Amino acid sequence: MTLISRAAGFAAAMLLSFSALAAAAGPLQQAGTDLGDKASLQRGAQLYMNYCSSCHSLKYLRYSRMAEDLGLTEEEVMQNLNFTGAKFGEQILTAMPAEGAAQWFGVVPPDLSLVSRVRGGDWIFSYLKSFYIDDGRPVGWNNTVFPNASMPNVLWELQGIQRPVYGGVDAATNEPLIDRLEVAAPGTMDAARFDQAARDITAFLEYAGEPIAVKREAMGVWVLLFLAFFTFLAWLLKKEYWKDVH
Repeated sequence: MTLISRAAGFAAAMLLSFSALAAAAGPLQQAGTDLGDKASLQRGAQLYMNYCSSCHSLKYLRYSRMAEDLGLTEEEVMQNLNFTGAKFGEQILTAMPAEGAAQWFGVVPPDLSLVSRVRGGDWIFSYLKSFYIDDGRPVGWNNTVFPNASMPNVLWELQGIQRPVYGGVDAATNEPLIDRLEVAAPGTMDAARFDQAARDITAFLEYAGEPIAVKREAMGVWVLLFLAFFTFLAWLLKKEYWKDVH
């Protein structure tokens, strides 16, 4: 098998796997993130560190890099976003031992450095919003985007407790189908505020997956201005060169 045919087969397999994932998750909600919004990224970093970092690491991101990109001082990061005692230049790792995590959750919580590049921002946003109470699960929670997930809803105090509303039955499995989720017990945030919180976390994870994207987008304007200026100079040069040509 040639290298080209292997590459084509791999691409086709990846396309099928992502298509199957999307079909299993159902329609996703649009995250609407903006990596140019530093306030959103800062809020997302705070929420992530307070609610997610105890289990999930970001091993490809360092505290110092996060501070530089998000416009934070070393003091702000070390006092408010660092709960493991790591040094400023070290990676963002969790303090949870892998053995304990596997025992408590049945699986070691994955590193989330690249989750946005694998799943996409819309998937993360929808996942964060789609937890519901399920007494049949070991941790007492389930998720419509990622059924039978081992992760509990760590944001339940903000979002509230959602319960499923069933409508219809799956013809293949004879299982009841979830029509929608309803808040049975409100949290500290209303729906709009929680949407923004989920959006902020999603934006931060998108940033963590590709930190250079923030600077690249900021540089894009200057690159376009330079190209426009260079095009103008080229036009003037052409005009000067051809003015005596009849």
